[in-house]
Amino acid sequence: MSGIVRTDAAPAPVGAYPHARRVGNLLFLSGVGPRQPGSDAIPGNVHDADGRLIGYDIEAQCHQVFANVRAVLEASGAAWADLVDVTVFLTDMERDFAAYNRLYAEYFAGVDACRTTLGITRLPTPIAIEVKCVAAIAASAP
Repeated sequence: MSGIVRTDAAPAPVGAYPHARRVGNLLFLSGVGPRQPGSDAIPGNVHDADGRLIGYDIEAQCHQVFANVRAVLEASGAAWADLVDVTVFLTDMERDFAAYNRLYAEYFAGVDACRTTLGITRLPTPIAIEVKCVAAIAASAP
């Protein structure tokens, strides 16, 4: 299918969907989480002896999710500055918003993308943040 983007530079999707899809000059990224490419490890997650999740580090997950978004953008021929809309899902808005918002401001300095942040009860994998983006890219991009 034309305009489909898949890359090994980002973690594999957890379902039957591509990393991104280009339609005209718009690039739509699927939801991107903080799993590490290749290993699927989730930075900052802490497990007990039985393997149950007992804690996480939202800053570690923010750094990784933003790195993964950048990897998908680059694989698509786009750049951070091309982002026009960002939707962020947090599983604990009260606990995590301040740290996430501070890191978002660092990563998005000079980028005037619209943003929506939603508090949700859970995501499909044991992650605390997921990001969905839309970018506007030049007609000549691959």
